[in-house]
Amino acid sequence: MSLPRLHTPRLLLRPLELDDAAAIQRIFPQWEIVRYLSARVPWPYPADGALGFVRDVVLPGMAAGNQWCWTLRLRTRPEALIGLISLQEEPDNQRGFWLDPGHWRQGLMGEACAVVNDYWFRTLERPSLRVTKVIANEGSRRLSQREGMQRVAGLEMDSVSGRLPAECWELTRARWLAQQG
Repeated sequence: MSLPRLHTPRLLLRPLELDDAAAIQRIFPQWEIVRYLSARVPWPYPADGALGFVRDVVLPGMAAGNQWCWTLRLRTRPEALIGLISLQEEPDNQRGFWLDPGHWRQGLMGEACAVVNDYWFRTLERPSLRVTKVIANEGSRRLSQREGMQRVAGLEMDSVSGRLPAECWELTRARWLAQQG
């Protein structure tokens, strides 16, 4: 299945391509972005970190049909990548995202999550969406609450910042569809 371009009122979501690695490398290695991400993210971030991630992890997952990843771009500046959002077949970690801090607190990630959730539930017809996040990542937790997710487990997570208290959140397909009317 070819990954479609998606859009929201303010964003264009383009399928990730190898050429996006240079822009990711410029933006991603910021402590504000990485500190609550999984410890699988190397820190300090290597000079070829984005290239290896895109080429060796995400694109093969997309080709295999078990990962879906989009770049986030403002409709007013479609040439400029400002973040990523992805879906993956991984228990308790089926959606991930990051956004350049210069674009935080504008509701952009909520827009991106809504259209990607819709893809997960309507196109891929998955029964539920689970995400695990560090409790200290307050913005991400609030987004899960606004989406109607339910906290289903407390645990600890190895993050770039170290081992931290975390939570697993879940949104069911039935709940998502009911919320959409």
